[in-house]
Amino acid sequence: MRRISLALTISVLLGCDATTPPASVPVSAGGKTFACRLAITDATREKGLGGVTSLGADEGMLFAFNDSRPRSFWMYGCVIDLDIAFIDPFGFVTAVHTMPKEAPQSAEESDAVYSGRLKRYPSMGDAQYVLEVAPGTLKPLGVHRGSKVDFDAPALKRFIE
Repeated sequence: MRRISLALTISVLLGCDATTPPASVPVSAGGKTFACRLAITDATREKGLGGVTSLGADEGMLFAFNDSRPRSFWMYGCVIDLDIAFIDPFGFVTAVHTMPKEAPQSAEESDAVYSGRLKRYPSMGDAQYVLEVAPGTLKPLGVHRGSKVDFDAPALKRFIE
């Protein structure tokens, strides 16, 4: 009975059944709550916000990984600027960056050459989660290294691949 109750609680909190990941989750940073799409599989983490042409002021993407380690992100296929916050397993920010869009991959450019020229943005420590939001959002909210970001990490862990 306890297992069913826990599954029901998770599904109510995340707005899904106990076996289906939610389309988005609330993530609070700097006193503001964002509706964040999830990147919880290799495919969704690889795509990220690549190809997305706009992002609302209250929208974002939360990347979730099974482990915590140093990470770096790049702007592969991204056509808009983004703010990024790397987050440790306890919800504390390890690094914040504003990532400007890069020149798109040209027809003559191989994937290796294109990815090789993209700037990498480091986590500056172990990170298990990454928040991406519209550019110019995090600094005015006071989000910096050591800030706390709130979301239901225990409920998300069941869906991370």
